[in-house]
Amino acid sequence: MTEQTTAPGRRYRRPATGRGGGGAVYGIGFIGALVYYLQQADGFWVGVLGVLKALVWPAFLVYDVLKHLAG
Repeated sequence: MTEQTTAPGRRYRRPATGRGGGGAVYGIGFIGALVYYLQQADGFWVGVLGVLKALVWPAFLVYDVLKHLAG
């Protein structure tokens, strides 16, 4: 953030703009993963596990990408 002087000894910070958006991508991915895992579930506890998997889907993605890159 850039600081600007408005009065002697007083400073204010301009709000940061144009940042973020990762939360929207995660949210859409969460909904997609939730739908996928719940459709695959054939019981209540498998559905609960599907909700938990939908919360941590980026970890599965990174793990599989790194496993593929490692050989």
